[in-house]
Amino acid sequence: MRAYLGLGSNLGDSRSTLRAAVAALPDVVAVSPVYETSPVGGAAGQAPYLNLVVALETDLSPRELLDIAHDLEDAAGRARAERNGPRTLDVDILLVGDLTVHEDDLVVPHPRMWERRFVLAPLADLAEGAVTRLGPL
Repeated sequence: MRAYLGLGSNLGDSRSTLRAAVAALPDVVAVSPVYETSPVGGAAGQAPYLNLVVALETDLSPRELLDIAHDLEDAAGRARAERNGPRTLDVDILLVGDLTVHEDDLVVPHPRMWERRFVLAPLADLAEGAVTRLGPL
C-alpha cells in the first residue's frame, strides 16, 4: 500500500538531516521537493523549517511506521523539550493507504495536515489526487 510521511527540520544541518532520514526509510518510491517555511507555533525567533513528503510502497503497518519515525527522530538527536519547538527532525505519518487509525499516540490520516500548507504542498506534489479527494488544499 502507499504511505506518505512528512519530514521537517529547522535545527542543525537540516538538508543533511533530511537526506539521511530519507535514505534510512524503507520502500521509498518518491520524494517531494523541499519547501522552506516559517515555523507554526512555538517560541518566537525559530529558524525556518525545511519540509518534504516521502511516498513509500510498503506492507508496514501504521504502528511499524511510527516506530521507524521515532527511531529516525532519535537518531537525529531530536529533543522533545518544547511543544512546537525547534527540532532536528520531525517525522509525521500522513496517510497509510485508506487506513484510519485512532489511538492515543497515533492518528491516521494525520489530524492537522489539512491546516498545514507545509504538508499539503509537498503531499500534492506526490499525490494530488489524494489531497483533492480527502480535503481542500
